[in-house]
Amino acid sequence: MSDTTTDPHLWLEDVTGDKQLDWVRTRNDRTVEAYTRTDDFTTLEARIREVLDTDARIPYARRRGEYLYNYWRDAEHVRGLWRRTTMEQYLRDEPEWDVLVDLDAVAADEDENWVWSGAQVLRPDQTRALVTLSRGGADATVVREFDLTTRRFLSGPDSFEVPEAKTDIGWIDIDTVYVGTDFGDGSLTDSGYPRIAKRWHRGTPITDAQTVFEGEAGDVAVGAWYDNTPGYERSFVDRAIDFYNTHQFELTPDGELVKLDVPDDARVSVYRDHLLIRNRSEWLGYPAGTLLAANYPAFLGGSRDLTVLFTPDEHTSLEQYTWTQNHLLLVTLRDVQTHVRVLTPGVGGWSDVELRGVPEATSTSIIDVDPLTGDDFFLNSSGFTIPATLLSGTVGGPLEAIKQAPSFFDAENITVTQHFATSDDGTRIPYFVVGRTTDSAMPTLLYGYGGFENSMVPAYSGGVGRAWLEHGYTYVIANIRGGGEYGPTWHTQALKENRPRAFEDFAAVAKDLVARGITTTAQLGIQGGSNGGLLMGVMLTRYPQLFGAIVCQVPLLDMKRYHLLLAGASWMAEYGDPDNPAEWEFLSKYSPYQNTDPDAAYPPILITTSTRDDRVHPGHARKMVARLEEQGHEVWYYENIEGGHGGAADNAQAAFKSALTFTFRADKL
Repeated sequence: MSDTTTDPHLWLEDVTGDKQLDWVRTRNDRTVEAYTRTDDFTTLEARIREVLDTDARIPYARRRGEYLYNYWRDAEHVRGLWRRTTMEQYLRDEPEWDVLVDLDAVAADEDENWVWSGAQVLRPDQTRALVTLSRGGADATVVREFDLTTRRFLSGPDSFEVPEAKTDIGWIDIDTVYVGTDFGDGSLTDSGYPRIAKRWHRGTPITDAQTVFEGEAGDVAVGAWYDNTPGYERSFVDRAIDFYNTHQFELTPDGELVKLDVPDDARVSVYRDHLLIRNRSEWLGYPAGTLLAANYPAFLGGSRDLTVLFTPDEHTSLEQYTWTQNHLLLVTLRDVQTHVRVLTPGVGGWSDVELRGVPEATSTSIIDVDPLTGDDFFLNSSGFTIPATLLSGTVGGPLEAIKQAPSFFDAENITVTQHFATSDDGTRIPYFVVGRTTDSAMPTLLYGYGGFENSMVPAYSGGVGRAWLEHGYTYVIANIRGGGEYGPTWHTQALKENRPRAFEDFAAVAKDLVARGITTTAQLGIQGGSNGGLLMGVMLTRYPQLFGAIVCQVPLLDMKRYHLLLAGASWMAEYGDPDNPAEWEFLSKYSPYQNTDPDAAYPPILITTSTRDDRVHPGHARKMVARLEEQGHEVWYYENIEGGHGGAADNAQAAFKSALTFTFRADKL
């Protein structure tokens, strides 16, 4: 059991030190030499790259008034194009795109490793945008103002430019923004996010921007934003106390902060005169995961007249909801199967109807709406073996398939089944099995996440298909606790001291796969990243006998120091505070870095991360590799010098990383 004073590998937390990067390159070279110097690897990498680069994939777009905006990367445009078109053009097989930013050209001109992070377009005139770019794919970005008329970035004292930081910024009007960033000493939270929100006027230094709210250093983040809905213009401030608890205020024109009297852990939104509240814990007798509606002005005046729009049950949860101009679209999960509904407020109350025309046997999500201009919407539907379809509709009208992604692998005879494993406490854990029907046990990839209320729903992956399913192998997704598949309680059952439930769930699925004859222990490989990387680390140290190989990506592994590294402090509501002896007591029992055993028989493991990941510190992966090496275990390592938390800054890097993990797994299984 190590601590910060006895940890011999603490030096590896220096991200860019020469000695540290030499250590990284030595291990990278070993892994690259062992797994990438074959014709089979080259072929697989090229086939995955083809999936990522193909012009035949769907150009998903954001509709903003008359324009649809899209960011596009392909083989020719490695860093990508930000572009827009009209709906008339978009409906064509080959739309004419108006290119706004060629990021490859910008990066070349400025000799910077720019990665696109996003853009906010000023509404309604759409003449300016706030563009965010990161170096190498990091979370920290630079903000630059872009003129959509002249097609150039603006600079100088009259433009909105912010140096590299984890910045929160948004338009109020063409001459004013709300901004939170690194203003200097004391302006960031312990998690590295803005602690202060300011109103910044064009032509003035950012140092002179007017402070509208200050949080505490121990908060996760503070942000201010402007609702530009015509006739309902107003400002709001959010103070994230921790990852799940937020104080929310309306900021009146005279500077008064009006706190919304809702549970701190509720998800709250205001649209026109509608207040929506989704509680994460029981409130006023409503079970966790209920969606409630109220009249916003009346609520501020003291009324607590609430209308129930959705009530969860043991099988059904609310996955997504968003407004069109006059309607509320809901996506629900019933045993991890999606359904879409349309709710409409009226004089006599709310109506609730199913949205017809959604493809069966697929998972459907709302891709985009524009409540400022109408009731149009985009949906995306796909399944494990069914390529994505982009659906366009207007509430009350037909649903039309307007774009279809190509098929990247032969799905004939590949079936999808859902099973349930029984965890240690008797809870039924759903999981999906994708593969060919056979009487023989096959090499199997089991993927899991289990955290932050993220749901793992069926989706098409050309890379998984080409690299794994086409070989006759089996792919499995486990819907373990910690996720959101059954609403907030599915998540909260695995918080803090109850985290081991997620690990027990994943182990139960692994055992069930073997018991059903789908695979064997020697043929069962597992994979997860970020919080899923923590899951992989626990599987290695606590359940090594269940697996034949492990791929652990951009992981948290040292739970003694995670809160001191980069954004780690923001996750203490999920995991616990290691500096609190009572909470370190349960963290210490599973923290992978503190629980390796030199005498244990571990399956081979490949650990990957990114030097430029400024969310989960690469020191987690580095130190774990060093410890496993010194204990004599088989461990392989690859660290992308770029890539951010996603692990790859462009399609070439993504294809290489993917091919590496599949090649390693196939070799070991």
